[in-house]
Amino acid sequence: MKLATLKDGRRDGRLLIVSRDLSRAVEAQTVTTLQAALDDWAATAPGLEAEAAALEEIVEAGGDGGDSFPFEPAKCHSPLPRAYQWADGSAYVNHVELVRKARGAEMPESFWTDPLMYQGGSDSFLGPCDPIPFVDPAWGLDLEGEVAVIVDDVGPGTAPAQAAQAIRLVMLVNDVSLRGLIPGELAKGFGFFQAKPSSAFSPVAVTPDELGPAWDGAKLSLPLLVHVNGEPFGKAEAGEDMTFDFGQLIAHAARSRPLAAGSIIGSGTVSNRDASGGPGKPVGAGGRGYSCIAEVRMVETILGGEPKTPFLQDGDSVRIEMSDADGRSIFGAIDQRVEQAG
Repeated sequence: MKLATLKDGRRDGRLLIVSRDLSRAVEAQTVTTLQAALDDWAATAPGLEAEAAALEEIVEAGGDGGDSFPFEPAKCHSPLPRAYQWADGSAYVNHVELVRKARGAEMPESFWTDPLMYQGGSDSFLGPCDPIPFVDPAWGLDLEGEVAVIVDDVGPGTAPAQAAQAIRLVMLVNDVSLRGLIPGELAKGFGFFQAKPSSAFSPVAVTPDELGPAWDGAKLSLPLLVHVNGEPFGKAEAGEDMTFDFGQLIAHAARSRPLAAGSIIGSGTVSNRDASGGPGKPVGAGGRGYSCIAEVRMVETILGGEPKTPFLQDGDSVRIEMSDADGRSIFGAIDQRVEQAG
């Protein structure tokens, strides 16, 4: 089942059921918003699944019957326009290691056994095709391509295996970051705030069964495709080099408190090592590239002493997508352009 949220003038939009091929959609009748569906998933999911099956019958018949209409991601919010919780991990420790190596810092051994995680702003998300606001070049605007899950209620102290069973939906993320603001905030010893503006999520969130063998219950094994200004930037394999799977990340977030239904847990920037074990290579050099600009800048610093790739500027474009084994888009694309704010 694939779900989206139509912009209809209300904060939480209108829940849509989307066909597997992303061609058509219908307004859900079982419940009107995604958060309402998540609030009582056991009761609402069967009705939504029946509606999704009816939509597939229309699509397979090659018609536009019933109340279905063409699906247009540009008219959608992120699947949850706002959420009770958005906690982003750093499951790909290769990414963290590169960050520290680029500034000459050793990485504590605990980073391999205890996940990093920050609590992001969740009161407003960008739509998957909304502009990314550009304010000041000195802020170092960056993209971060990630995978995320939406969970049901999770009790405090839940073990990883049980935590993974609470995953209800999977989606992609552009976790927008302001690299120029991060050092000053971290120096205060109190984490990110201004350096993490609104994130954007893929047009649709999908139930894990839609992912087939690529989903093992806690990890998604497919390439994350990132384009910047229309050029291939990254195709990192999301299932590789993921030190902490989603069960572990959810359990980490719920160690000392419950997570409410509708909480979103992110993987952190998808990042792969090179086959030789060193930093990843650009796509143009035969590598898998990168899921954020900061990482290629780190590699440039490590190899050449200074970064060369600029952060995002006004007018730049970002596209983040994932395809199945047959090359079909699973979640639709996060397709954004950087635009001067104000």
